[in-house]
Amino acid sequence: MGSILVVTWDAGGNVAPALGIAVELQARGHQVRVMGHAALAPSVESRGLRFQGYRHSRGWSPGERVSNRRAELDYLAMCTDRGTGRDVLASVRTDPVDLAVVDCMLLGALSAASRSGLPHVALVHTLYAYMRDSFGRGFVDVVAALKRMRPRGLWDRADRTLVTTAPSLEPLPALPPNARIVGPVIPPAVPSTLPGPVLVSLSSLYYPGQVRTLQSIMDGVADLSVPVILTTGKSVRPEEIRAPSNVEVHGYLPHADVMPRVSLVVGHGGHSTAAQALAHDLPMVVLPMFDRSDQALVGEAIARAGAGEVVHRTAAPAEIRAAIVRMLAGGPHRAAAARLGAEIRATPGASGGADEIESLL
Repeated sequence: MGSILVVTWDAGGNVAPALGIAVELQARGHQVRVMGHAALAPSVESRGLRFQGYRHSRGWSPGERVSNRRAELDYLAMCTDRGTGRDVLASVRTDPVDLAVVDCMLLGALSAASRSGLPHVALVHTLYAYMRDSFGRGFVDVVAALKRMRPRGLWDRADRTLVTTAPSLEPLPALPPNARIVGPVIPPAVPSTLPGPVLVSLSSLYYPGQVRTLQSIMDGVADLSVPVILTTGKSVRPEEIRAPSNVEVHGYLPHADVMPRVSLVVGHGGHSTAAQALAHDLPMVVLPMFDRSDQALVGEAIARAGAGEVVHRTAAPAEIRAAIVRMLAGGPHRAAAARLGAEIRATPGASGGADEIESLL
């Protein structure tokens, strides 16, 4: 059995793959501890995992309401923060491990692991094409290059890069030699039971304009012939939204509990929510909320597969309603979602990720 350090942060959909693989490794008898910001401690410890907080990493408050510019700068600073690397090295000096599993966006931690010779895995929680072609060549890469931690080089030097998406959704035509697609790390899923409500669920993080977009969706679904379930997430209070009478409003509902009984998901293109929706054979209407994220590419991949539509976040309620009505109807989009659902349910996910990690121990 091995000793493994999992290094992550609360950036939304990246948490579930990291913790899902950590739980699987611990169930197999490995000693696992998870490093992250203090706010992650309850999520980690509730799964029976040992938590270790950052001491040198910069602070991170994903629920804080800031401008787009500030959000971009905070995101950039966190991804290129050398403090995470110092925390990793300090941790393994005190309590050595055989291998580290590091979130692919934490370039400081990946750089420290690479320079120290610590065997490590880069964990990709979304489409690898986004990471390599947008994140790895975009605005993050410019700053990362100045700090000598260019993303693509760090991922290619990792002992393994694990990609937790569905093979049919991945736009990258060929993976680097060290990369493996293991499938989404999500709770067990079954095809939804139709007919059912529409689930509206944007990000649990806050993005500028999120309240406005949610209100436009609510105005669009008013008097819809099917009921609607809205989850506002951690950063938007239910009372901020004027919901029509056919909408049931919640701050939070576990997706694994509600998706088996809905007919359609309206989301922001977060990879985790999208993977869960498709795993339940559900088509989607996607309104990407943040231009610097993977959300637009995830929405495009779903639309290209024929399983959904992409609508701009500032679209009028009538346009949003029309997309929802089209996706609620029968047609080829439901067959496309079912094909993707069957593929996702057949991928190994957490167990496949654990297999790859064990092969390196």
